[in-house]
Amino acid sequence: MRNSAAKKYTQLMLLAMTLLLAACGYLIQPKIKSGILYLEKGNYKIDPQHTSVLFKINHMGMSVFVGRFDQVQATLEFDPHNIASAKLSAVIDIASIDVNNKDLEQSLRGSSWFDANKYPQAFFNTTSVQLIDEKRAQFTGLLNLHGITQPIVIDVVFNGGGNNVLTGHYTLGFSAVSSFKRSRFGMDYLIPAIADDVDIEVFTEFQQQ
Repeated sequence: MRNSAAKKYTQLMLLAMTLLLAACGYLIQPKIKSGILYLEKGNYKIDPQHTSVLFKINHMGMSVFVGRFDQVQATLEFDPHNIASAKLSAVIDIASIDVNNKDLEQSLRGSSWFDANKYPQAFFNTTSVQLIDEKRAQFTGLLNLHGITQPIVIDVVFNGGGNNVLTGHYTLGFSAVSSFKRSRFGMDYLIPAIADDVDIEVFTEFQQQ
């Protein structure tokens, strides 16, 4: 009888904890507004804990090689009613390259590839912004990579914004994609075995300051 009572008590406690955790999930879920015009104007800073910057490149026609950069800084000046005035600035630490292979990471930091000792950072700054539709905008800007500056276009999708009760910040979330030829930046090692075309994907949140 005692074992049966203890078992029932344990089950009730587990059920109570499950319900409590579920309730917490609902409590911390922000009320998200989507559509650029419904987002808040302000100056924003990237949330590095909720940011992924990925690059993808075809490897010998057999697979797509995927890597990421773990250290990224960025700011955004944003006015939903004057999207053309938006300014995005980003800095990527090249040495933070992460491909889940320490030896390959060291090779990619070397002079045949990124040459991280000579060019430790990549920079992006907008030159113009164009609204595409209620959730999408096109950010044109200058990318400085490997010591060379070239224009690129970034297609941005605004997922929405809301007050994050965990951080106390109003937060914008968006994803972005871009592509360019690495040879434009003087990185032509092993082309065409390793493709010239590089695809970039960004998933991030920005916190209002």
